Amino acid sequence: MSATSATPTGTAPPPSHGRRIAAVVVLVPVLAALALWAFAWPAARTAPHDLPLGVAGPATATAQVQQQLESREGAFEIHHYADEAAARDAIEDRTVYGAVVVTEQGPKLLTASAAGPVVAQTLQHAVTQQAGAEVQTVDVVPASADDPRGAGLTSSVLPMALAGIGAGVVVTLLGLRGWRAVGALVGAAVLVGAVAAAIAGSWLGVFTGDWWAEAAGLSLSTLAVSAAVAGLAALFGRPGIGLGAFVMMLLGNPFSGAGSAPEMLPEPVGTIGQWLPPGAGASLLRSVSFFDGAAASGPALTLTWWAALGLGAVLLGSTLKRRKETTEPIVVEREPALVN
Repeated sequence: MSATSATPTGTAPPPSHGRRIAAVVVLVPVLAALALWAFAWPAARTAPHDLPLGVAGPATATAQVQQQLESREGAFEIHHYADEAAARDAIEDRTVYGAVVVTEQGPKLLTASAAGPVVAQTLQHAVTQQAGAEVQTVDVVPASADDPRGAGLTSSVLPMALAGIGAGVVVTLLGLRGWRAVGALVGAAVLVGAVAAAIAGSWLGVFTGDWWAEAAGLSLSTLAVSAAVAGLAALFGRPGIGLGAFVMMLLGNPFSGAGSAPEMLPEPVGTIGQWLPPGAGASLLRSVSFFDGAAASGPALTLTWWAALGLGAVLLGSTLKRRKETTEPIVVEREPALVN
């Protein structure tokens, strides 16, 4: 055998160093451009886009206010209410982010900083600009006194995504399959949710709702991410890890609207973000922490679907691998016969 035939017949030679360098040179700028687009574009285009806003009072009295708000084409989605009490109920039910109440003393603005301080500030600026003078503002559902700007809740989205990705990666690299993998993912998510609720809620005072509901929401958010990553890895191998991390980090995190609101992001970013675990998790956390669970069913269902499909993919991938291993022929290597 000649020295040049070191590569076995039928197998491709490993890629050259030049091709590897070229792949890195091309791939890194592409990823950087995608990350910049995903994070910078929504942030640069933050503005009301069909933001639900109420107008309360008799129709004849609110006509001018409604007309002025609708003049900002595409900014607000106007809901009309008979009086201030009905508008307050709509805010507490998360039907609208705020409401303009027409009174004899002038317009009054109702906001909910717990639904997003940025939204409350945007509404105050818009209504004040329309009125041409300072407007009395009442915060119907305020954010936590220990986190008035909502920075703590916003900052909790990324750690939950990272914890979910980490759990999915660890389960995959440890070679856990089937129900063992499912048990590990569920157990890790429950512990992450409990620890996060203890730190952000009990210690830092970021959340103000029921502790168990907050821990459950954080756990479900983590499980949705970890199950998706582990499920993609079970079906597609290690490339599935990269795909799952890409979707959750480069799309889910900047598209979540956690720092403002989904309606403050350009379309279709706000809608897509609510279909992904980080965005649904942030909305669920706001609902259970500040609004007694109002409007929590939608994001909870989204997270449940992600978790169920991901865990189902984990079980399916395990079954397919087991079937492949049992059907592959066993090759028995024989020692060469001795020549007499």
